[in-house]
Amino acid sequence: MFEALKERLESVFNTLKGKGKLSEEDVNAALREVRRALLEADVDYKVVKSLVDSIRGRCIGQEVLDSITPGQQVVAIVYEELVSLMGEDVVPFIISSKPPTLCMMVGLQGSGKTTSAVKIAKRIQNAHNPLVVACDLRRPAAIEQLKVLAQQSKVAFYGPSGGTQDVIKVAKEALAYAEDHLNDVIIFDTAGRLHVDEDLMEELSRLKDLVNPHEILLVVDAMTGQEAVKVATSFHEKLSLTGVVLSKLDGDARGGAALAIRATTQVPIKFAGVGEGIDAIELFDAKRMAQRIIGMGDVMGLAEKVQQVTSQEDVAKITKSLKKDKLTMEDLLLQFEQIEKLGPLDKVIDMLPGMGKMKELKNAELDPKRLKQSKAIIQSMTLEERRNPQIIKGSRRRRIAEGSGTTVQMVNQLLKQYDQMKQLWKYMGKGKKGFRLPKGLFGGGGFPF
Repeated sequence: MFEALKERLESVFNTLKGKGKLSEEDVNAALREVRRALLEADVDYKVVKSLVDSIRGRCIGQEVLDSITPGQQVVAIVYEELVSLMGEDVVPFIISSKPPTLCMMVGLQGSGKTTSAVKIAKRIQNAHNPLVVACDLRRPAAIEQLKVLAQQSKVAFYGPSGGTQDVIKVAKEALAYAEDHLNDVIIFDTAGRLHVDEDLMEELSRLKDLVNPHEILLVVDAMTGQEAVKVATSFHEKLSLTGVVLSKLDGDARGGAALAIRATTQVPIKFAGVGEGIDAIELFDAKRMAQRIIGMGDVMGLAEKVQQVTSQEDVAKITKSLKKDKLTMEDLLLQFEQIEKLGPLDKVIDMLPGMGKMKELKNAELDPKRLKQSKAIIQSMTLEERRNPQIIKGSRRRRIAEGSGTTVQMVNQLLKQYDQMKQLWKYMGKGKKGFRLPKGLFGGGGFPF
């Protein structure tokens, strides 16, 4: 997401940072590139004009032209204006002080409404008892999809009975069901169309009148570009939206929707879908999004990911091994499992400040298949072999290769990488710096620590 935009902006910023003093011509030339980059990212042209004019007004002021570090000042201004454009404050999901909290998920067909409904329910499950309700009765597959996702996520589900096509009847029954089962958050997955039409809006309006929801969240596919803004405007005019959920932000979308929806409709973006997994949804934070767009990374987001996948028991195991300056294959397996839970490695690297500029990393083959093969090799070892890998000789290596469905060569490579990782472990345990990850680790090219 935003990859092309990020690269273009980084190029502009690098040019500016190389100059000791900026002239008005320098600023105008840079802003032409910023404007072109935003338009290529499919941001609405009116939003682009307003944003660039605002940046120009601040950049041509004396605070930049007379600054000791003018290039850095421009970066700071662009960052602040992007944050202002997308919404400075994180806007949370509304929870009513008087249960139940009622939420309607609306949007076009294929935007990701059904998945997003379950993702939000799953996200609040620790503090609440949510119920997802199938109100998309035009598409039978939608009911089954919601039911399956709810079961996988251990979220309560309610669907139509007897083949009814009456959305209002289903909603009334769901409200009664929720009261009996103490569900304090009810999320209605509504019908969608390939485009906005009067029949859809009429059905949604009737449902809104019945349930009087606290939240009406529009789910927008981030890959639809400027069309997303038109869709958001149409739904907002008819239903008075309270928020937007941007789905598929992990894809190859150019990102124009994220930058333009709030500026055009004044409706806050509340959630961002960042993957296919049922846990892959996060509160939309304009500051963190702007940091990633201009190449500053997202350290807070990465820290949250690590916190989510790391248990206290795992932390205790790693700490104990570090104190002993001893790395076992069991420790390495644990590390592999945690890395796997973080998601695609290239996405994780994008969250690290400055890593996007490192060609060594960008060109690395971060192959998840190699990660799985490495796990399989360790899992094919006996307990004694995992704790004392030095005993793994020829016959053992052949047995492990057969058991893991790999080759002796791959077993040898992992053992070599393990030896290199042991050295890194000792350096980390002693607080030293300057060590390099072994070349080829996880199928990649290695990078400095």
